[in-house]
Amino acid sequence: MSDLLYRWPATAEFGARVSKEKVYEHGNVQTAVREKFVSEVRRITWAYKLAEATIHLPGTDAVPEIQVFRIEAKGADVSDPVLNAIDKAIPSPIVFEISRSQGDVELVRMAAAHKQLSSGAPRLSAYYSTGWLPANTRRQPLPTAIALPALYTALLDPLTPVAARPGENVSEVAARLETVRKLEREIAALERKLRTEPQLNRKIELRRTLKTKQATLDSLR
Repeated sequence: MSDLLYRWPATAEFGARVSKEKVYEHGNVQTAVREKFVSEVRRITWAYKLAEATIHLPGTDAVPEIQVFRIEAKGADVSDPVLNAIDKAIPSPIVFEISRSQGDVELVRMAAAHKQLSSGAPRLSAYYSTGWLPANTRRQPLPTAIALPALYTALLDPLTPVAARPGENVSEVAARLETVRKLEREIAALERKLRTEPQLNRKIELRRTLKTKQATLDSLR
């Protein structure tokens, strides 16, 4: 994971305020999540629209556009259920920039999930994020890409614990991320068992399984 912020193209600036009610309307938001919107979110801005018309990169059915949403937090942060509700309300991938005030300093973090569009509700991976950075951090140019799907993969690449492989598309990266998360949970469970297992032969078996799963995890990363 890299701590960076992108310099979004001026040609893609959208700057539309998004009301919480619109998200509720389009995202089928449950009461508990609405309460999080009220307590956590001060303002939502649809800041940029990365599309063929704005940055001259063609889209596809999988990635027709990429949106950049800025969320101003009331308190220390904005939780993943809020991001998830917004993601489900918008029919294209989103990169979030979340800001908060800490004394006289404004901090920003970038967050996103791998989003796969379908005829029904989009499929979303877990959310990945940079650390908190000063708002005046020098921003980096967008990654070089020839189409929006490649740009989307490249934008999310620094956020995730796995690097996109050459030619790998968004759904393939998302599937590998899910496998990585599953293996991490299995390895943690095996390590707990190993610490408490009293029988030597069982310990040897657990170590062998643990070593195999760790090697698989390393290869996926």
